[in-house]
Amino acid sequence: MEANLSERTNKTEARGGKRKRGRRQPWILHLMVLPAAVMVFIFSYIPMSGIVMAFQDYKPALGFAESPWVGLKHFQYMWENEYFLKITGNTLFFACTKIVMNLIVPFVFALLLNEVRKMALKRSIQTLVYLPHFLSWVTLSGILIDMLAQTGLINQFIVHLFGTKPIFFLGDGNWFRFTIIVSDVWKEFGFNTIIFLAALSGINPALYEAAEVDGATRWKQTLHITIPSLVPIAIVIATLALGNVLNANFDQIFNLYSPLIYQQGDIIDTFVYREGLLSGQFSFATAVNLFKSVISLILIAVSYRLAYRFAGYRIF
Repeated sequence: MEANLSERTNKTEARGGKRKRGRRQPWILHLMVLPAAVMVFIFSYIPMSGIVMAFQDYKPALGFAESPWVGLKHFQYMWENEYFLKITGNTLFFACTKIVMNLIVPFVFALLLNEVRKMALKRSIQTLVYLPHFLSWVTLSGILIDMLAQTGLINQFIVHLFGTKPIFFLGDGNWFRFTIIVSDVWKEFGFNTIIFLAALSGINPALYEAAEVDGATRWKQTLHITIPSLVPIAIVIATLALGNVLNANFDQIFNLYSPLIYQQGDIIDTFVYREGLLSGQFSFATAVNLFKSVISLILIAVSYRLAYRFAGYRIF
């Protein structure tokens, strides 16, 4: 009887200790996140006081306090502006196409790379395709501008091989769109491939062994084991990417576009930059960017909900 009582006491104390450690542990993790949270608050939340400009006819000389209030005037003008609808369409086209291609290409490449048996070759290929991710668009844009010029390396190759005229990659609207999408996929698919390779490493080897015993070929194993195992992570990536539908990569577009292709290449972010900083239309630019931010926030909330519903993934 005494032995049972002491055993129960020990179990109760052990549970109490675990609860105390469990309560203390999150605070330690929160302290680790604190510096990043402080920086986000200083550089992202405090400047949000500037959104009042969207409801004012803001004049720098008058400041926020004395600039006249105009209500929803700038938002009304935004929706009546045909060019705004045009750049919204451009933004959706670039963003959605990049999301789809940056999902399909890494998915297929990870399957192909997984079939490479020589580890040295596999790691070399992975390193080469991963390297462009670390280069900024300022650097890559300079390289692309030189290579895609009418007298550049790629056009010289096209002229000598096919005997056609040089292609104006960065001056023709349709070719500009093609260049933007292809260059973005080339830069980022190596990084996205790592996510799928990590998912592949988590597949139980016993599944492949059982499939081999049943006489399944390598293609059958890929079709019935590998691909279904990657579908959940693909769903998570696709749903979380919904929050970036209105982000078409300002750095890339800004460093490659020109007035020649504004109709096909201008996006919301570059439009806000020109209207706000170059033209001095601070209130209108703020209204456009506020609209984009609100829609993005809604899409992020929806994407997290979808990721939890279809893939069991949640952050908070």
